[in-house]
This record gives sequence, structure tokens and C-alpha cells, in this order.
Amino acid sequence: MTATALPSARDASVSTLMPTLSLIGAMASLCIGTSFAKSLFPEVGAQGTTAYRIVIGAIILIAFWRPWRFPLTRRNAAKIALYGVTLACMNLLFYMALRTLPLGVAIAIEFTGPLTLAVALSRRAIDFVWIACALAGLLLLIPTGQSMHDLDPVGIAYALGAAVCWALYIIFGKKAGNVHGGQATSLGLLAATMVALPVGAAHAGMALLDPKLILAGIAVGILSSALPYSLEMVALRRLPQKTFGVLLSMEPAMGALAGVIVLHEHLSGTQWLAICGIIIASAGCAATARRQNRAASA
Repeated sequence: MTATALPSARDASVSTLMPTLSLIGAMASLCIGTSFAKSLFPEVGAQGTTAYRIVIGAIILIAFWRPWRFPLTRRNAAKIALYGVTLACMNLLFYMALRTLPLGVAIAIEFTGPLTLAVALSRRAIDFVWIACALAGLLLLIPTGQSMHDLDPVGIAYALGAAVCWALYIIFGKKAGNVHGGQATSLGLLAATMVALPVGAAHAGMALLDPKLILAGIAVGILSSALPYSLEMVALRRLPQKTFGVLLSMEPAMGALAGVIVLHEHLSGTQWLAICGIIIASAGCAATARRQNRAASA
């Protein structure tokens, strides 16, 4: 390697590290916000909470980014619309699943979407090592035996629907990645509002206008939408889809931890072991992705 190649290698490492940290921050914010959002279900239901999350997130990001300042072609607008509609369906189905499933379990089931996408896009042997670690952790995280039979089948169906939408969200988000990140995220949430608001209003009605609930909805909108989706767009634009998909395996672990801390949900020793396996898979994927980028730069 020549001396002139060293800055390129360093830049490649940094360029992978920043979107990786952005994605980890997005997942942490999302899990904390989702834990808090579940407490609103008795007041406005899963549908109303989804509306709060998306509508308030859209208002915040549109006010911040002012997306009309950037040029937008009809083709890119269609890509953003697909991204936004998929995002709305993913959130709505996931919150419907949360009505009857523990947070960590719901996220683990939902993660089968990006995990399947990661498998489909992987070509290197090392990728399958991290995918296997993530899959083993997910299987351990989901209850087995009698407790598995106690899980609500309708909730599982909603979580599986959210899994499909999550995989599509990654694909459509990647396609919208050539648009300015703030514009794509803010307009994507605006498109998502067209789906989430009518559904939420039909279910919760005037309860959505309660000032106390609106304050709680603002917190949900910031933690669950505005902040994580902005950070995710940074990661989507700079990480390969398979790397993004495997790194997302940390989210079930973070969700389970948030469920313990915020919702006082119980984790068994086996499920703690599962969390360790998922974190190893995510760390390994990030490390090998950086080495691959450095090799390409050299």
C-alpha cells in the first residue's frame, strides 16, 4: 500500500463508522420511544399512537428541513412516497402487534424481515456467520414451550406483516437515498401521515386532541420518528443493504432491554444470552464491513 492510499483507507473506515453509529443511535431512540408509546395504548389505542408518532414526527422534520428548498423530480417523489407509505404500514402493524406481545418478542419477530433481506443479499461466507449468530439470538429471545403457545396468534400475524414492511422499508429507503436526507425523511413522513392519520382519527377520535396526550405524543414523535428516521436515512445512504440489515439485529436486544427498564417486562437467562449473541453479530458485521471497505480503497 502506498503512502497516498493511507488517507483513503482511513476515510473508508470513518465513512463506515459514522453511519453505523447513526444506526445504533436510531435504534436506541426508537426502542425508548416505543416503550413510552405503549403506555398511550389505553388512551388512544395502537392506531392513535401511530398517528401521534408519524404526524408529530412529520411536523418537526418539515419545520426543521423545509424540504421545499431542494429540487425534487417526479421520479424521486414517487420513491419517497413508496418509502413513506411502507413506513406508515410498518409502524401501524408493529403497534398493533404490541397490544398483545412483549416489546422484545415483537421486535424479534419483526426483524425476520431485514434478516431475510440480509440473507438474500449476502455473498461472503463471513456474512453468514454473523447472520447465523443473529438468527440464533433471535430464536433464543422468542419464548419457547408453553410460553410460546401463550403468545397471541393475531399479534404474531401483525408482527410478521410488519416484518415484510420493514424489509420493503430498507429497499425503498435505499432507493430514495440519492435524495437529500432531510428532504427524503421529512417528505416520507408526510406521505406516511396520509395513511396513519385517517386510521388513528377513525379509532381514537377527539381523544387525540387532549392537550396532555398531545404532549406525550410529541415525546413519542421525537423519540420514535423524527430522530431515528433522520439517523436511519444517514445509514441507509452509506451502508450496503445487507450490512444495514444485519446491524439492525441489535434492535430486538435494545427493545428487550427497554422493555425491562421502562415496561418492567421480564427476561430469562436464556434471553439475556440471546442479547449477547445478537450484539456479537452486529459488532462482527460492522467490523468486517469496515475491513471490506478498507480493502476496496487500497
